[in-house]
Amino acid sequence: MAALESARVLLTGSSGLLGTALLAPLKSRGFEVTRLVRGRVSGEDQIHWDPTRPPSPESLAGFDAVIHLAGETVVGRWTAAKKTRIRDSRVTSTRNLVHAITIAQDRPRVLITASAVGYYGDRNDEPLNEMSSSGTGFLADVCREWEAAARPAADAGIRTVQLRTGVVLSREGGALRKMLLPFRMGIGGRIGSGRQWMSWIHIHDWVGAVQHILKNDLLQGPVNMIAPKPVTNLEFTKTLASVLSRPAIFPVPSFAAKLAFGEMAEDVLLASQRVEPARLVTSGYPFQYSELEKALVAILKA
Repeated sequence: MAALESARVLLTGSSGLLGTALLAPLKSRGFEVTRLVRGRVSGEDQIHWDPTRPPSPESLAGFDAVIHLAGETVVGRWTAAKKTRIRDSRVTSTRNLVHAITIAQDRPRVLITASAVGYYGDRNDEPLNEMSSSGTGFLADVCREWEAAARPAADAGIRTVQLRTGVVLSREGGALRKMLLPFRMGIGGRIGSGRQWMSWIHIHDWVGAVQHILKNDLLQGPVNMIAPKPVTNLEFTKTLASVLSRPAIFPVPSFAAKLAFGEMAEDVLLASQRVEPARLVTSGYPFQYSELEKALVAILKA
């Protein structure tokens, strides 16, 4: 079967950081993109859906690819209600979307769904690739359920890919944007011991990797969406401060992070994930930004 060079693409999460970054490049390369939106439809390139219910199979027929990026942000204190929203916005929405596309008369050839390196849990210095086992913790549990919700599509013969994304570096949003103000004020610093590994990717490489996956029929299953050279939180902190020409001498103790964010601090801020993008590398994806300093300079000095 020929790889997708130009196609009809259905996209969820188009208003988020990743969806917004992906939309224009897909269109510029000849993909016809239709967005599934929760709000009022404002154009012919939009279809309304309620993620808590399966969409009608007829509305999803005729698309070559479906890219599902929708999900509640994990940032914030994880109350019981917040955790329910995080899980349902990922697991329930994926289950409902997959149910509709698998029974549609004209099914897509490929389904790409979001996931996260949180799948691996807190693993200290252990190198992790796509064959590594899942870890423990709330995010690891959610990621397992999230990926399992897409499995019926693969069982139905649809090429299915789960994007295990790390920290996405962008000036437009995400973790880096939240870090910029304190670092620019000279009050930034490592979190906890700083020894925890951070798996990161420049947003241009994330977008490029998605397009690479669309065109490569051999890629399926989980794909680690991170740069080849993860760094420790301490190294990230020092590099960011250096690029901004500021000191980084105000660490955030582990107890303070836990006091502020509770369980989220343990699963996100203090967890260590030394992840390798094995499948992107072996499939020949040409990373534009493999070095953290080069990535930060490109974002902050442009």
